[in-house]
Amino acid sequence: MTAVTARRPLRPSLTGWSGRALLGVVLALFVLFFAIPIVWLLLAAGKSPQALLVENPFAPGTFGDLAKNWSQLFGFEDGAVTGWIGNSALYAGGALVITLLASIPAGYALALTEFRLRRIVLVLTLVVMLIPNTALVLPIFLELNVVGLIGNPLSVILPMSFFPFGVYLTYIYFSTSIPRDLLAAARIDGCSELQVFLRVALPLAAPIVALVAFFSFVQNWNNFFLPFVMLPSSDGYPVQVGLTSLLASTPAFNPSSAGAQSVQLPTLALATIVSVLPVLIVFLFSQRFLVTGMTAGGTKE
Repeated sequence: MTAVTARRPLRPSLTGWSGRALLGVVLALFVLFFAIPIVWLLLAAGKSPQALLVENPFAPGTFGDLAKNWSQLFGFEDGAVTGWIGNSALYAGGALVITLLASIPAGYALALTEFRLRRIVLVLTLVVMLIPNTALVLPIFLELNVVGLIGNPLSVILPMSFFPFGVYLTYIYFSTSIPRDLLAAARIDGCSELQVFLRVALPLAAPIVALVAFFSFVQNWNNFFLPFVMLPSSDGYPVQVGLTSLLASTPAFNPSSAGAQSVQLPTLALATIVSVLPVLIVFLFSQRFLVTGMTAGGTKE
């Protein structure tokens, strides 16, 4: 008796050496695509305007030129950059505090308590999370204009603290990673609902608190459109909006700006690095908590 074995159709695979080579080439192209601009930006901050245009784009700069660019940057408009950085810290930090005070208890309530309209609130949270932030700027502007907050720091801090994604992250964590029996035992021992949250659930939620805090801080620090609309005066600008003033004072982009307060391209490159440096520092010091928070909720009790 002859057994007839059906041959399976061949499918492309990346397990062989040729597949791995192709994958390596693709990854290398992506790395170069993202790495080359970053390397150029870092090197440009330490060059003179002439060296930036004439010399090799990837030639290293000098500490002397870096010091000159630093002095020009922080001397722009009598130290406006320092004020912009302080404004960014105020807006991002203030919104972060309100976000944590609202998002963590809200996620806990949605995950581990029962109340009327709970499911509707959860659905609304998901729907609002999908709406682009820029689409909400105009109605928020009209609301804050009615109460006279335009130009006030609260006109930026309050909308920034609205962070439904943080509520959803907290909801997922408490739904999957906190044993309900542990909370029930605390209630049996006489803890009120507030004590259960503060003494039992919140200490166990440190990873997700760090994750929500990081995402909120990064989003608020990099927010451009909201403060640009809400703050009519440059004295209240955060650093991301202040970069537009530097850009407008750069003759390479605005020829009519040549003058005593003109900004050269290396100084503009340095300003870009300074604007993202706080986010990079926060990321480097919170890596361990971020990794723990991202993997939290991966298993269910």
